[in-house]
Amino acid sequence: QVQLVESGGGLVQAGGSLRLSCVASGRTLSNYAMAWFRQVPGKDREFVAGTRRGGAMTYYADYADSVKNRFTISRGSAKNTVYLQMNRLKPEDTAVYYCAAAVTSQYHPDYWGQGTQVTVSS
Repeated sequence: QVQLVESGGGLVQAGGSLRLSCVASGRTLSNYAMAWFRQVPGKDREFVAGTRRGGAMTYYADYADSVKNRFTISRGSAKNTVYLQMNRLKPEDTAVYYCAAAVTSQYHPDYWGQGTQVTVSS
C-alpha cells in the first residue's frame, strides 16, 4: 500500500507559479511510475504529467499538450517525493490536482493522494 499526500496548492494570479509536492509515507517511489492528474467539477480526471522509469537511473517525463513547456514534473532526491512545478499558470489550470503512483502505467495509477486545490484568478 502506498499512501500519498499532496501539498502546495493555493490561489495564484494568472501568469504566476506554484509548486506542488507529493510525499509517500514509509516507501520509496523509485520503482513506481508517478503522475499528476487534475479534475474540475463535472469533468473526468485528466492526466497532466508523468515520470516513468526508462532504465536503471533514467526517468522519462510525459506531459499533456495543455501544460507542455509550462509544467515540470520531477522526483526528489529523498526518493519518496515528486514535484510538479507549474509556471505561467492560466485560469483554465484551476482544478484539484492529484498525485498518483502506478506499478505499470502512469496513465492507470494504482494509488492516489487526496488532492490539493489550485485556483488561478484572471
